[in-house]
Amino acid sequence: MKVTLETYGGLAAVTDRRRPPKVLDTDDLSETAAAELSDLLAAAVSTPLEERVEQAGRARDAMSYTITVQDGDRLTAIEQSDAAMTPAFASLLTWLKKHFAQQ
Repeated sequence: MKVTLETYGGLAAVTDRRRPPKVLDTDDLSETAAAELSDLLAAAVSTPLEERVEQAGRARDAMSYTITVQDGDRLTAIEQSDAAMTPAFASLLTWLKKHFAQQ
């Protein structure tokens, strides 16, 4: 399974429009880490994002994130932002950021 994290927006959006996506292959993880990531992904995919229109206007410089999961022929994408993010997505994002920081 491959997991891709794309980030865009924020204060530097004008000068940094194309941040390269970060890609993680679960084959490169330990069995424990792969299981933890799988659990976080399942929670993030199954937790619906409630509409938070009132917050969107207050976060014009918010970062947005797209996490794409390719598992064989199946492709799943989840997109959320700093202005509207579920706790499950936040946990997944934190896990991914920590992993990529260690590389």
